[in-house]
Amino acid sequence: MVDGARALAGELAGAAEADVSALRRIAVVPAYNEEGSVAAVVRELRAADPGLEVVVIDDGSRDRTADVAEAAGARVVRLPFNLGIGGAVQTGYRYAYEHGFDLVLRVDGDGQHDPAEAAALAAPVLEGRADVAVGSRFAGTDGYRSSRSRRLAIRLLAWTVSAAVGERVTDPTSGFQVAGRRAIALFAADYPYDYPEVEAAVLVAKHGLRRVEVPVSMRERSAGQSSIGAVRSVYYMVKVLLAVFVALFRRPGTVPE
Repeated sequence: MVDGARALAGELAGAAEADVSALRRIAVVPAYNEEGSVAAVVRELRAADPGLEVVVIDDGSRDRTADVAEAAGARVVRLPFNLGIGGAVQTGYRYAYEHGFDLVLRVDGDGQHDPAEAAALAAPVLEGRADVAVGSRFAGTDGYRSSRSRRLAIRLLAWTVSAAVGERVTDPTSGFQVAGRRAIALFAADYPYDYPEVEAAVLVAKHGLRRVEVPVSMRERSAGQSSIGAVRSVYYMVKVLLAVFVALFRRPGTVPE
């Protein structure tokens, strides 16, 4: 097994028989005005797995995000205007699907996700136990510490989504994920735009795909600032709850083979 595959496989005890080096692997990094952090994200990804292709989806940034990512060694897809996180992520999945990738690692461009944890995150997918593995900040014993209002909002969303999909969800807003071929095909064809991570959990369940959570840690932003503050988090929570209820009654689309 080559070094790149060894880096991605890590200590995957149950995946000993999987030839990871034969899988085409890609990291999808949606980024909007992340010139201060995206280069470090690209370098960390390539260091974690030299066999991993990295594509940065520049979501109409007004700064030098695209140029900085390209200089760091990433392939860059430049969107002509800002589509929002859902549109940027779906662009990445469409790229992965159309280019025949087997495994997608989704990582945000702000530096909060640690690529060193990608091995543990990929394990359930590589072992055939899941179609989507989601890095959860709250599934471990320590838990993630953020503002009180945001923690309360996430707990309410987690309870709502858990009730909607019939299984325990602890982190419905996590953007740190690994997807296998079935999930790649689904997300390339149909991906929520407004509140993608939360609605995607419902979408996965409605299509009969398997979603698991893996405990991960979360780092502080390396640059820039979140677009959702304390006041907006309450507004966001109310709107996303409505979106979840709409998603429950939405007819699933056709997923390509």
